[in-house]
Amino acid sequence: MHSLPCYRTAPLLSYAFLSFLLRSLQISLSLKTIPCINSRRAAMGIVRSRLHKRKITGGKTKIHRKRMKAELGRLPAHTKLGARRVSPVRARGGNFKLRGLRLDTGNFAWGTEAIAQRARILDVVYNATSNELVRTKTLVKNCIVVVDAAPFKLWYAKHYGIDLDAAKSKKTAQSTTEKKKSKKTSHAMTEKYDVKKASDELKRKWMLRRENHKIEKAVADQLKEGRLLARITSRPGQTARADGALLEGAELQFYLKKLEKKKR
Repeated sequence: MHSLPCYRTAPLLSYAFLSFLLRSLQISLSLKTIPCINSRRAAMGIVRSRLHKRKITGGKTKIHRKRMKAELGRLPAHTKLGARRVSPVRARGGNFKLRGLRLDTGNFAWGTEAIAQRARILDVVYNATSNELVRTKTLVKNCIVVVDAAPFKLWYAKHYGIDLDAAKSKKTAQSTTEKKKSKKTSHAMTEKYDVKKASDELKRKWMLRRENHKIEKAVADQLKEGRLLARITSRPGQTARADGALLEGAELQFYLKKLEKKKR
């Protein structure tokens, strides 16, 4: 009685001899019983290749080569708000791009003052494309976030000599001092600048700067509250950076109205 050949030697045997062996054992000849010579297929997953797509004329592109690693399509990063976590991804040409999985800080520009400060992102409040991205606190380009105003208030006090916290009532001032300072927040975020201890020369500089200076009321109110609205302008899933710009003027008014409607 003949024994079945090993699956490794089966491709080397002729089809006629293999069918004879199968017939002698009364086994039906089917594709399932014959092992595939090229059993290891490259599992590509999501592909951005143009080879399998049809042309505008209706014809089909002839596949004359294998798929390249560069044509591999990857899942979206869905960068969430949280402690920094970044994953490097190899790109074409041996380059690397950083996939931001979790981010909590970024550089935010204040356009009218022509400065930028590194601030902590507190919350995601609006996204024009999807409410689901707001619910899951996903950081994507052009989403509206709430940023900690402490670094901007500190710069404002040093540059213009105006302490915005002084306008607050005594009750709110006492409540803020009673709160424990978390270890995670940086020294720049918790640092306070005493305007009264400034030198005479610095006070003269402040006076010159204040002559033509005017701050928007909506921005000033946000600075006093300690929370600023900003828009993400970078691509967190591609660069692992959540940089953006503070909302001002008509843009700020537009998004304030949108957020008011949401509350209702």
